[in-house]
Amino acid sequence: MKTKAVPSKWMMREGLRLDVGPYLSGALEGRVRLDELAAKKDRLADLTQGGSEGIYHAGREGRRWVSDPEYGVPFLGSTDILKADLSYLPLISKKQVTKNPKFTIRSSWTLITRSGTIGRMAYARPDMDGMACSEHVMRVVPNPDKVPAGYLYAYLSSKFGMPLVVSGTYGAIIQHIEPHHIADLPVPRLGDALEHEVHELMEESARLLTAYQRGIEEGTKLLFESVGLTDITRADWHNQGPDVGFVEQFPTIDSLRAVNFSPRFKRICSRIKAGPYKTLDEICVPGTIKRGGRFKRVEAAPDFALRLLGQKQLFWLKPVGRWIAKSAVGDDVTVKDGTILVAARGTLGENELYCRSEFITGYALEHAYSEDILRLVADVGVMPRGCLFAFIRSGMGFRMLRSISVGTKIQDHHYQLLPQLPIPFPPRETQQQIGVAIVEAYENRHGGVAAERKAVSLLESAIEEAT
Repeated sequence: MKTKAVPSKWMMREGLRLDVGPYLSGALEGRVRLDELAAKKDRLADLTQGGSEGIYHAGREGRRWVSDPEYGVPFLGSTDILKADLSYLPLISKKQVTKNPKFTIRSSWTLITRSGTIGRMAYARPDMDGMACSEHVMRVVPNPDKVPAGYLYAYLSSKFGMPLVVSGTYGAIIQHIEPHHIADLPVPRLGDALEHEVHELMEESARLLTAYQRGIEEGTKLLFESVGLTDITRADWHNQGPDVGFVEQFPTIDSLRAVNFSPRFKRICSRIKAGPYKTLDEICVPGTIKRGGRFKRVEAAPDFALRLLGQKQLFWLKPVGRWIAKSAVGDDVTVKDGTILVAARGTLGENELYCRSEFITGYALEHAYSEDILRLVADVGVMPRGCLFAFIRSGMGFRMLRSISVGTKIQDHHYQLLPQLPIPFPPRETQQQIGVAIVEAYENRHGGVAAERKAVSLLESAIEEAT
């Protein structure tokens, strides 16, 4: 339960409203603090390209999806803008994007979710440049002649800007905001020196996150090249046609489900086994190929708790989650450095998270993870953990994990077939190079997150000191 002491002058300002929303959201407090700020304040619409035209979304229309990158553009949904790895986004038709240029986003824009969960933000980094983005995401296009792009993002995402953005929310069941709701939002001007320092930190964050993306992709590419293979794309998989009308002469007693003997799956395994390989069981530490244990969620204050992440938050660049008491959970809710976590429950929809993977290192080791997430821990004496991740995150690894699914609506992995999956096994020196590439990529990712936090903290401190 949240409580807050509210000065009577705030209630007068709100026309003696007695509902708690305006007072607990922080929006009213933020406006009061900004009113007390001596610095100049500009309207948001006066700082964007073309005035109010610089705050917009793509508009609602049907989407035409494609599977071949030749005919498509990576498409960011409202949750996708929060993700770290953008390798496996769905593809929207290039023709549709050409017809409606508002789908396209550019580097250094501020992206704000505007439907459902309001106010989540991302700073468009260089590797997002030219991608398409959902109508559920508002674009704020800064005018570089009037405001540094990184400074504008840092303010909007700060504890002063964020409440003002969400204060215009409307709707009962599914909430929304529109561009005109934030056009008059006040933006304090704190001097060229500070604004450019904040901007440079945000640009450094964007560069590091782009380096992270490039690093994990290069690590995966090196692994496949070292064993004479090429990874498969979504188009490669689907162009092989559906798995119907095939015969399996000697099914094992472990499974009678047809998908576990899919010809496409068996072709992938055969390609890997034609070169150097080991099974997943041979690579991992004994007893580590398993999901997490079940436990009771007992909420607690952050000083006495761990942040619990589920399958969705696992892939976010800045994950959020509920705080659960350390005293109520066992050691299996946390993981070792270099553990690979795989979304282990879900459906087989092409864009669902089921079987996507994440590498846990750095600050991610501080979190707790739900029982719905598979843990894989490579024995470093057999293969560096980053090297195993380079394969598990690949298109080929993703399809193999999905092909050993069991279940009706909600899928899980077949835990007798899972350890038998073949994994390419490059020479030891190459494995080390791949492992280093993955670890360095995650160092860039963590550095990018730290740079953004520093930028926002610097801005918030400047506002607090000036009021």
